[in-house]
Amino acid sequence: MLCVHGGQAMPTVPNATVTLDGMPSCLLPQPWTVAGCPGVPAVPIPPCVTAQWITGTTRVTSFGQPLLVQSSQAVCAPTGTPLMPVVTQMRVIAM
Repeated sequence: MLCVHGGQAMPTVPNATVTLDGMPSCLLPQPWTVAGCPGVPAVPIPPCVTAQWITGTTRVTSFGQPLLVQSSQAVCAPTGTPLMPVVTQMRVIAM
């Protein structure tokens, strides 16, 4: 995942209980960190530091929490910009 400025986003707490293609899944309430975001210096927009997911699965859960899927949306702080998926797996589809 990347912020719109090119910073790399990573989950702070991957969910190793549910794996997808051998990789841990991610739960909706867990925040992500954003590293390497330059922000937009020409227009004083600060760099993205964290991201919080706002949508996830509605029927499939792990530990009672929604999972993140390709259609999930996140908002970066402090900028309010979204995260963009770079690589997704297509073997599992969930609602």
